Amino acid sequence: MQNKISSLGVLLFIFLLGSFTSNADEPDPKLSWPIEIESEGGFVTTLYQPQLESFEANILEGRMAVTIKPKDKKIIFGAVWFKARMATDLDNRTVLLEKMDIIKTHFPDMVDEEKISKFSKLLSAEIESWNLEMSLDRILASLNEVENLKQLSDEINNDPPAIYFRTTPAVMVMIDGNPILKKDEDSGLEYVVNTPFFIVKETEKETYYINGGPFWYTSKEILNGWEETKKPPSNVKKFAEKYAEGKETDSVAQSYTEAPELIVETKAAELVQVDGEIDYKPIDSTTLLYVSNTESDIIMDINSQNHYLLLAGRWYYSKSLKDGDWKFSEPDDLPAEFEKIPNDSEMASVRSGIPGTPEAQTALLEQSIPQTATIDRKTATVEVKYDGNPKFEKIEGTDVSYAVNTDKTVLLIKNIYYAIEDAVWFMSEKATGPWEVCVVRPDEVDQIPPASSVYNVKYTYIYESTPEVVYVGYLPGYTYSYVYGGVVVYGTGYYYRPWYGYYYYPRPVTWGYGVHYSPYGGWGFSVGISYGWIGWGFHPYRRAYWGPRGYHRGYRHGYNRGYQHGYNRGYSRGAKAGYVAGSRNSNRNVYNNRSNGVKQTGNVRNAQASNNMNIKARASGKSNNMYTDKKGNVYQRDQKGNFQNRSNRQQPSSTQQLKQSQNRSTTGTTQQRSRGSSGMSSQQKQNLNRSYQNRSTGTQNYNRSSSSGYGGGSRSGGSRPSGGSRGGSSRRR
Repeated sequence: MQNKISSLGVLLFIFLLGSFTSNADEPDPKLSWPIEIESEGGFVTTLYQPQLESFEANILEGRMAVTIKPKDKKIIFGAVWFKARMATDLDNRTVLLEKMDIIKTHFPDMVDEEKISKFSKLLSAEIESWNLEMSLDRILASLNEVENLKQLSDEINNDPPAIYFRTTPAVMVMIDGNPILKKDEDSGLEYVVNTPFFIVKETEKETYYINGGPFWYTSKEILNGWEETKKPPSNVKKFAEKYAEGKETDSVAQSYTEAPELIVETKAAELVQVDGEIDYKPIDSTTLLYVSNTESDIIMDINSQNHYLLLAGRWYYSKSLKDGDWKFSEPDDLPAEFEKIPNDSEMASVRSGIPGTPEAQTALLEQSIPQTATIDRKTATVEVKYDGNPKFEKIEGTDVSYAVNTDKTVLLIKNIYYAIEDAVWFMSEKATGPWEVCVVRPDEVDQIPPASSVYNVKYTYIYESTPEVVYVGYLPGYTYSYVYGGVVVYGTGYYYRPWYGYYYYPRPVTWGYGVHYSPYGGWGFSVGISYGWIGWGFHPYRRAYWGPRGYHRGYRHGYNRGYQHGYNRGYSRGAKAGYVAGSRNSNRNVYNNRSNGVKQTGNVRNAQASNNMNIKARASGKSNNMYTDKKGNVYQRDQKGNFQNRSNRQQPSSTQQLKQSQNRSTTGTTQQRSRGSSGMSSQQKQNLNRSYQNRSTGTQNYNRSSSSGYGGGSRSGGSRPSGGSRGGSSRRR
């Protein structure tokens, strides 16, 4: 019996290791939980989807139900507890649980304590290289079971921007504060430095010009009086062509016969456009109406006669829709009818902005998931340049100062300088370097308030280190996605003063660029009629407007912001295929921006060593209906929703504290009980039902995101609408 148990343990380990690391090139969409392996000796081992218990930093702990079926003998039911380091790939929506430790086992039907101990020791010794890959969607749903899950809530600024409401074509041009003009010595023209738009001044005639798509405008005043011109001066046109960002055709703008209205703003502002007179349509099962002929999310509450507008995850309301007549609505103050919006409605995409909905809860859970990376301490470098001598300013209410005259984030804390680039920390005794990879994140960073332009580095972390590498990660807050009032919003809402000396260094913005959530691709930006209105090559630091990920054009996410002929709510209809869980944060892993030092990030499965074991894993064909309680008893859920205790013994006869007590087993009192649901406490049943609901939700979200080409790895190597490749093979989820 001892040899059989030992062989089973080895086979279990080989199966796990082989199936989770060696089948990367064998896509199998049918491969799903539970999974099983049959050994040559007739043993069949089945593992059921993990149930999570704890999540701190990048460490995840949980338990799994396990069944072992020896040939011609009864099934052995058991549970294993594990602790693992998470390596995440948010773009592919996968999580690798690596460096797994088995910290406890429980096989209530095994009575031989010595054999249980040997079996558990074998698992503990072998499991070190077990790498288990799971779907992020399943992980997110399971996090609902984690008690005291930490979710940072932010004291952000929700004051409404200036909201311009238009029923005719219009485009908004944003300038970052008062216009700053700089002369181009070659052409003699002056251009506006603090904007990503093309705005120049012909000094001889004291005339300004703006170019967007195929349209040219001219005015004697920079903030108003703009009119279309068909014949811009040749030197102005050549200047624009010289520094054009690309040769893409602005197909949306090309369809217009007349130039749209031009609105130039220097403060926080947003443009809302409706295609002609407002066309209200009912939202099924509610007393709400939505505006169908706009790309903005506008809902009218019939009871209050208020219009509600969703901007950057925040709701603003107005009866009149007039400029300047908008007020912020606390998420909890939204009309109760909002929660009734069906998930197959044209307006289903707004459900993630409504507290208490499953979509909002999933988005909140995703705020807890870091994007991780492994950084090579020898090769990772950073270059910090200042506009003149380094200049630091104290952050009010903290022990932290920050550099104002550089495009990098540089902090001064206790006479040590820290540079943070692409979520990697560096340190130096001098502001100018030399820099080395930092292995300890200073605690003072947590003092930084949202009103500071460097607030986002609060969401970057250093987990652990070795002499060779550092394990790091960042939460969505680093890319300006924050939690407020039970929902996720974009940006802090604060205005950050840019630097201008010889160079212009912009700071992140919340308003002015149509930040919008789409179920096709998460947070995206758009502006004016279409993307052709923004970005030109003369501004080397324009990326800083939109943070570490850079400018993320909304049109690649299933919608074109701004006025269009024959508009339809195509991007909202994507919700009919099901909510794509947490997709708001799956855009562009910032560690991919680095050209050096990143040893592992993104597609984590390909970073693992392959174990070419000739072991074939298979989907068991069984229902994924086995669960364990916190004591390790195994329960099976039947079709009527009842949980049957599949263990003969309720209390654990042996608890193997493998890592924490040097493999010493403790023997407890055993109690025989019949199999069945009798005797189960209401709390036990509630916990098991919760596990069932979370498992079901995770599976639904995984299937939906996979079929939509978003998560779990594209099964056929397809790509997502955002342009990010989803290529790769299907693995265990």
